[in-house]
Amino acid sequence: MSHEPISAVKRELLVRHLEGWARSALHRGRRAAYVHGYAEADGGAAAEAAVRVLADQPDLVRGRELSMIAVGDDVAPIAGRLAAVQREAGEAAGLSVHTVSGGTDARLPVALKAAGAAGVPLLGYLDAARASEPPAPATVAALTAGKPAEVLLVLAPGVQIAAYRAGWPLFTAVELATGEAPGELLAFGTTSGKSLEGFKDALWAVDEFAGVRYRDPGDPDRHLIDISLNPHPGPLRRELLAHLGRVGSATVTELRTFALTETVYRAADATRVLHALVDAGTVAREPSHGRLGGDVVVSVS
Repeated sequence: MSHEPISAVKRELLVRHLEGWARSALHRGRRAAYVHGYAEADGGAAAEAAVRVLADQPDLVRGRELSMIAVGDDVAPIAGRLAAVQREAGEAAGLSVHTVSGGTDARLPVALKAAGAAGVPLLGYLDAARASEPPAPATVAALTAGKPAEVLLVLAPGVQIAAYRAGWPLFTAVELATGEAPGELLAFGTTSGKSLEGFKDALWAVDEFAGVRYRDPGDPDRHLIDISLNPHPGPLRRELLAHLGRVGSATVTELRTFALTETVYRAADATRVLHALVDAGTVAREPSHGRLGGDVVVSVS
C-alpha cells in the first residue's frame, strides 16, 4: 500500500496537536519554539502544514514570539516554499522560520541552543520513518531542554522504541498499521500530563484514511483498532486484566494512569472498561458499592 494514507494520518495528527500546543505555549509565556526534524523527508508537506498552523495563532499579535526551526539533511529546496507559505498566511508578527541543513542528528541540538529554546515551551516533531537510520536517542533527549517539553517521534517498522524514553517522564506509543505487517511507530513524550491527555484526544479524533488503523504495541494479540472517537475496548480490556494479574490490585486512578501512559487509550476509556468489568463480575472492587471513584481498589475476581 502507498505511504500516502499513513502520511495523511501523521499530518492531521501533527496539525491537531500543534494547534493546541501553540495556543497553550503562547498563553504560558512570551516565547516558544517548535522544531521540525527530517523536514524534507516528505517533500516538505508536513513542514508547510506546520507553518500554516503557527502563522494562524492570534496570540502572536500580542507581543509573543514563536520560532520554528526546520532541520534536515538538505532543507534548502524547501526553504523558499516555507517562506512563501508564511507570506501567504500573512507573515504573522512574532513568527520566525529558520531552516538548518546538515542532518537532524548533527544539527538539531546545536539549532536548539542557537534559538535559545532551553527553558521555554518546546515541541519537536521528528518523522524518521523513511530516514536511512533511526535518530540517535541523544537527539530526542535534547528536546527535554524545553519547559515544558514535548516530542512527536515517528520510527520505521521494527525499530525498538525503549531507548527513546530517557528523559521523558510520560511516554506512549502507537503503531500505524494497514495490515498484519508491522507498521510505523508513532511515539509521544512529554513532561506534562495535560499534554499527554491532549495528544490522546487528538489521536482518536483524526479522520480514518484508506484503511489505516492503530495497533497497541503492548497488545500481545496485535489487534487492529479502527480510528474512532469511541475505539473498540477489546485490547484495553485485555491489557488492564493482564496488568491486574501482575500487580494483584490497583486503584481506579492507577489504572486510568496505566491506560493513559502504557496503552494507546485514554484515561476515560479505562473508566468505561472498568465499569463493564465490574458489572460482569470479572473484577472485584473495594468498597463493593458506591461510585467507582479514583480511590476504589480493583482486583481480579
